[in-house]
Amino acid sequence: MNSREERGFYKLSLMQRIGFGSGDLAQNLIYNTVSTYLLFFYTNVYGLNPAHVAIMFLLVRVIDAFSDPITGAFMDKFNAPWGRYRSYLVIAGIPMSILSILVFFTGFSPSLAYAYISYIVLTLLYTAVNIPYGALNASLTRDTDEITKLTATRMFFANIGGLIVAYGVPVLVKFFSSDGQWDNPASGGGWMLTMSIYALVGALILIFCFSQTRERVVMDKEEQDKVRVTDLFVEIKNNGPLRILTVFFIVAFAMMSIGNAAGAYYMQYNVNASDKVQYFNALGSLPAFIFMPMIPAIKRKMGKKNMLLFFLGIAVIGMIWLFLIPDGAGSIVSVYIAQFIKSTGVIVATGYMWSLIPEVISYGEYISGKRVSGIVNALIGFFFKFGMALGGVVPGFVLGITNFNAALMNQPESALFGIKLLVTVIPAILLVVLMIIISMYKLTDEKVEQINREIENRKLKTT
Repeated sequence: MNSREERGFYKLSLMQRIGFGSGDLAQNLIYNTVSTYLLFFYTNVYGLNPAHVAIMFLLVRVIDAFSDPITGAFMDKFNAPWGRYRSYLVIAGIPMSILSILVFFTGFSPSLAYAYISYIVLTLLYTAVNIPYGALNASLTRDTDEITKLTATRMFFANIGGLIVAYGVPVLVKFFSSDGQWDNPASGGGWMLTMSIYALVGALILIFCFSQTRERVVMDKEEQDKVRVTDLFVEIKNNGPLRILTVFFIVAFAMMSIGNAAGAYYMQYNVNASDKVQYFNALGSLPAFIFMPMIPAIKRKMGKKNMLLFFLGIAVIGMIWLFLIPDGAGSIVSVYIAQFIKSTGVIVATGYMWSLIPEVISYGEYISGKRVSGIVNALIGFFFKFGMALGGVVPGFVLGITNFNAALMNQPESALFGIKLLVTVIPAILLVVLMIIISMYKLTDEKVEQINREIENRKLKTT
């Protein structure tokens, strides 16, 4: 291996890939539970008004999004005790685990003020874990093949977490609840105990991720000293691929947030199968175990842009099928098949998009000379949380205007149609928008390789 490869194009061991990927498993155990079930918990268990929750979700997301740029600039500018980025897996990860339990505490029921405070603190701590974790990806190697493998591993573990959340949460809440249910005020204790288990396991996995990662592609001290918060605006102004990617993340996370939040309602009221919601949600993660390990080979065969367009199209087909299925428990098999097809497309497309972040980081470094991984991930975080804010507020408002009432066992037709729009039509429209956006992305693998080698050549000439 020559000096250029030693400095940038590192090959990672299987354990290093597993160690890095496990970090997303930990985060999904904690935050996927929140993003998937918190709206349902607040309305059906905690007793909050759906419209009030919708406003809260929007305001909290806006606050959280604006904290991202500050967090990213801080992490690029200052070194933490055990690594610029990996340190926060422990420093912020353990408090995040604790707050995730408190979010599901019902002792102040129903208190909108408590919901606001606990949810805001949790999301800020999640930012302090998620941004450095994302930056860590670009700090392990420049090798595009290795980054694809890292991303596939990361998404594989992320979907293990998603599966554990999707299937496990309803089952465990029912098991721990005094009345054996999961969708009424009496099940509050079951929700908190379930979250306590997930939070503890998540914290331990974050510590493991910390122990297995090593930052080797980072800014020199001289460039680090020059980092300013204004670099945020420089990156947005000069980095065209980054601008495209940020819009992609906005739309993608809006699409996922809307569909995830509505899934429990769809199974309970449209399909009349609340006892099978765990299977429906599990099918949202199952395709990852089939297709994510195949991503490197699929990408080599099709090219990344064609691969993304193909799987986004698959997701649209699945959503159209789901929309055409009549309401009622008799259609459960068709619902499962359509959910699997939809999820296959969504998982591959939204999973692979994370591997594009190191590319735009390298492109920005090529232009400015600064490898501001924290800032770029903060910008991505700002925009995908903006998308989550949109996705979080839409379900509450749609439920409100279509006359959804959590106290009713049988919802009016308007509410049933509103739920179906949230699960199928609205996400399908956003998927088409994603196809248009990604068609404008111009960084090929060959271009990225050329950029990374040019950067390493520059560094060799200055040493």
